[in-house]
Amino acid sequence: MDVKIKQIGAGDPELVIICCREVTEEVREIAAFVRSREGSLSGSRDEKQYEVPVSELYYIESVDGKTFLYTKEQVYETSYRIYELESLLRSKHFLRVSKSMLLNLMKIRSIQPALNGRLSALLQSGEEVIISRSYVKDLKSALKGE
Repeated sequence: MDVKIKQIGAGDPELVIICCREVTEEVREIAAFVRSREGSLSGSRDEKQYEVPVSELYYIESVDGKTFLYTKEQVYETSYRIYELESLLRSKHFLRVSKSMLLNLMKIRSIQPALNGRLSALLQSGEEVIISRSYVKDLKSALKGE
């Protein structure tokens, strides 16, 4: 597969075009990845508001009624509820992995078994998160592309 990148002017809209003979699973995955890079969420840190790109999020967690956005180096608080974010981010490779956590599947480095039927996911940031056993089946299906 050949890849070409063309730089455009500041006023021109960015566009990704995929030319293929057949729409295969690989082509669908590439298109899904490009779509997952779009968008941002509002979050606050140190009494300042930020727009956090969805592509930089590793996971989202709800703790004591507050929702936090985790990037590689920062944590932001957001006014969204976890169930709202689950709906918003479903098409962007985020999956609920416990009652209080959504995980960005694109940020997983490896997965291994943990105790009591749970899984442990090592993220690209080096952080480790636990996938509750009631969500293991959903994770396996998502990773298989089902």
